[in-house]
Amino acid sequence: MSEYDADVIVAGAGFSGLSAADALVSAGFDVIVLEARDRVGGRVEAMAFADGVVMDTGGQFICDEMPNVMALARRFELPLAETPLEGAFLIQPQSFAGTGSSFAEAGRIRARANRIDPRDPAIAGLTAGEWLGRQSDPPGAKASYQAMVEGLWCRPVGEIPLWYLIDNDRRTISNGNELQYFAEGTIHAAATALAATLGQRLRLDTPVAGIVRKKDSVAVTTGKGDVLTARQVLIAVPPVMASRIAHEPALPEPLAGALAAWKSGTVIKVLVRYERPFWRDRGLSGMIMWRDTLGLFACDVSSIKAVALVVFVGGPLAVEWSGKGRAFIEVEIRRRLVEALGAEATDVTGLMIRDWVDDPWSGGGYSDVIAGLRSYDAEDILRAGVPPVHFASSELAPSFPAYIEGAIIAGREAAERVIAARQSAVATGASGS
Repeated sequence: MSEYDADVIVAGAGFSGLSAADALVSAGFDVIVLEARDRVGGRVEAMAFADGVVMDTGGQFICDEMPNVMALARRFELPLAETPLEGAFLIQPQSFAGTGSSFAEAGRIRARANRIDPRDPAIAGLTAGEWLGRQSDPPGAKASYQAMVEGLWCRPVGEIPLWYLIDNDRRTISNGNELQYFAEGTIHAAATALAATLGQRLRLDTPVAGIVRKKDSVAVTTGKGDVLTARQVLIAVPPVMASRIAHEPALPEPLAGALAAWKSGTVIKVLVRYERPFWRDRGLSGMIMWRDTLGLFACDVSSIKAVALVVFVGGPLAVEWSGKGRAFIEVEIRRRLVEALGAEATDVTGLMIRDWVDDPWSGGGYSDVIAGLRSYDAEDILRAGVPPVHFASSELAPSFPAYIEGAIIAGREAAERVIAARQSAVATGASGS
């Protein structure tokens, strides 16, 4: 009988942890996956309306340029719907139109920023907000860019290092439309299907509280007080969540500092159902961007199953609205949709709110963001880990960071590091990793 409970213990059953476990099991490793929630998927989840229609309330969109998540959709035969994008992009309030506040203006500022070398000493210690303040663009264009940043990265523009924004943006390598598809049966169904292949290797409602690194093994203490041993451990949760796990001995200072460099994004997602996509009668796409309230966006996610708009509330706005409660959020969303789309927007047939702010297991949003102005090597340090303890999360992906695609890539790359470490240990005759 083995002295270990498993070859590898994976902490976290989001797409990073599930993808890593899938690769490790395929390589012949005995794996246990510990998940703190009562479900899998992490920042990807699904909820049902009263009529039984299920929609994604977390990460949702994918595109052809994301080969790993597209392969997963094919593997589990998930039907994909093309995101309805035909028609005009609506700027709200419309009084902002023609004042340099268009999406194209924001895109030009974004492209200008991305031409800067992230390691240029001239921008060291500079936040994206400070850089934006130095630009000569019209106020409306700057507001558009700020809204874009805070809506996508879900943190205040004054907190995000400019170098990180540029580097992160460059790694989102899509040349097309990142909103190209969503899964009619939810993309969360892919996480559920992937988890099903693990069988009893997966344990829900089992958070990791502490990790003890020993000479020939790693001991993992769960929130239930159980202790499991393995040759290696893979922490597949966001950096902020990973920083809350106790370690003995203490993590090396560079690694502890790398974990401390991050802050969680903050976002609220609202799904609003209607009988029909009435906005198309006016030639509108359903894409709405509010300029008087930074970080507020809407998009059409109608399919054969349901007609719906999804509204995203990101960054500081999400924190503000979350503090005012769900009743306020619903009233405010309804009011703004009526102002943007007319009286027919009052005929809501269903509304569902997912407030991710202060979520106990994901920190508040779809992704953590580096807030350390000079934490240039935080990602590299986390990827290196402190074997036999390794790290994986979508934030660490070399491409599509903070997307489902990035989570899958990061999980598989971490699995390769685990496999390589074990092969090295066997080659040198060591009993541990």
